[in-house]
Amino acid sequence: MSVEVTFPAKLEPLFQPARYKVIVGGRGKGATWNIARALLIKGRERRLRILCGREVQKSIQESVHQVLSEQIPLLKVETFYDVQDRVIRGRNGTEFIFTGLREHTVNTIKSYESVDICWVAESQTISKYSWKILIPTIRKDHSEIWIDLNPELNTDETYVRFVVSPPPDAIVIPMSYRDNPWFPEVLERERIHAKKTMSEDEYNNIWEGQPLSSVPGAIYTQQILAMHTQGRITQVPYDPRLLVHVVCDLGWNMVAGLWQRGPGGALRGIGYIEESDKTIDWFAATLKGMQLNWGTVWLPHDGFVKNYQHPTGKSAEEMFKAAGFTVSAVPVLPTVEAGIKAAKMMFGQTYLDAEAMAGFIEHLKRYKRQVSKHGVSAIRSWSALHS
Repeated sequence: MSVEVTFPAKLEPLFQPARYKVIVGGRGKGATWNIARALLIKGRERRLRILCGREVQKSIQESVHQVLSEQIPLLKVETFYDVQDRVIRGRNGTEFIFTGLREHTVNTIKSYESVDICWVAESQTISKYSWKILIPTIRKDHSEIWIDLNPELNTDETYVRFVVSPPPDAIVIPMSYRDNPWFPEVLERERIHAKKTMSEDEYNNIWEGQPLSSVPGAIYTQQILAMHTQGRITQVPYDPRLLVHVVCDLGWNMVAGLWQRGPGGALRGIGYIEESDKTIDWFAATLKGMQLNWGTVWLPHDGFVKNYQHPTGKSAEEMFKAAGFTVSAVPVLPTVEAGIKAAKMMFGQTYLDAEAMAGFIEHLKRYKRQVSKHGVSAIRSWSALHS
């Protein structure tokens, strides 16, 4: 049985060959719904292996599995596709598989090398690390990466990589609710209410897909803007005459800021490392390999506790000392608010290298009283160390 399917005119490129297909815009543009339909149609026409990825997927319910499942009866292809708990299979061998990208390493993601199309949902959350792992993995001849993007910040990795400076053989499709012929009345009422009650920047971000310079409610927004205006987010080269101090946060997602104290007490942010699924030994060796004029490695309190999951049972302190570093504990501030106050006092004398400290700057732009853990300890440690 054949079914006539209509797509918005702007999405016709989904059926044209291109390495990257990027749909960027705001709420109500209908990208997820139409991408699911397009992939189901393509998977029926020929055998495809389709990877549906997102940054974090703790359960199949967090994936696009449900969206695809709902479109199958609407396209009248129930007899063709077999919807299982964790996979969707077609009678011709087409297969939809689902994964969270953050959980993978170079080795664990190798099983996806035979993928024909990778659909990256909610790609505004995809980290530089995940793109670095994913893109070289999708290497099959004529393979494609489809990207659904509702931008948040104008410096987000996905936005810069695929919209500001798109790679060769990329089709970038700007869309909004105006381009969705099936934009529902319930969302139109929400949009009109948002237009009346939201700030212009927030409305334009959510409904028009225009990125922000910082997230709404971010604590350090004014301080970051002042640093840009005053030219203190710039080029800050390494000065071999000054010691380089390292402020670390430990865990599965490990971060380290590299700081020098210049004339008059100015703080010079010259480097930032953020890696997932690495050992402390690797971290210490990576820093040592930079051959800088090292000062002190500052660790949080858990860096002085023996790690019995490590083969040697050593603490982070012991491992850094074994690599030749001087180690101290980051001073503990009494409350989070005390850390915020201390950090705000330090902005006026802080200079950040725009490129080398980009990851740290991103965390500052997102730092809220309710925020994910990644990068938060590094910011608190920075404020405690230099207060």
